[in-house]
Amino acid sequence: MLLNRSSVRTGNDNQLLIQTLTPSPRTPLLSLARRIADAGCNLADARVATIGPDTSLTLLATGAWDAVAKLESSLAKLAREEDLHLVHYRTDSREQASRLLPYLVEVISADRPGILVKIIDFFDRHEIAVEQLSSMRYQAMQTGAAMFQAQITVGIPADTHIAALRDDFLEFCDGLNLDAIMDPVKF
Repeated sequence: MLLNRSSVRTGNDNQLLIQTLTPSPRTPLLSLARRIADAGCNLADARVATIGPDTSLTLLATGAWDAVAKLESSLAKLAREEDLHLVHYRTDSREQASRLLPYLVEVISADRPGILVKIIDFFDRHEIAVEQLSSMRYQAMQTGAAMFQAQITVGIPADTHIAALRDDFLEFCDGLNLDAIMDPVKF
């Protein structure tokens, strides 16, 4: 499937976002990386995640407009030949969020429905952007209890009083019986 939100661009600032879903043992990462390189583009960013029995790839290719056009044709052919769900579209460069401070939030608790929704809602109410999120359920080795874990990177506006926000978040987590930390990203 192709979604086109592009405008006419010049130079090497053309970007193509590519997403695929495939059964886990058949990930097209190498095939896509080769097609990106063969088209004359660079692989600027890549995310690979195994979720359940499937693998999700999110790739960002950059290049001159003709190289990106060549890549788009190559991807259309790949989608027809392979058994994979593939979406790609042209996108713009991300604006620098220099007024946002990156913080890592980690939450662990006994698993129950709705925990992640409540955490996301907390940040949304405080107008804090969720930049990355990874969550999972697992069974505790020691007791067999069903557990929940989330790692969330958020962008906190620089003018936010961090200590007050951290206190609000930890109080929120205490009310839900969640074990949590909120620390600045240190890299």
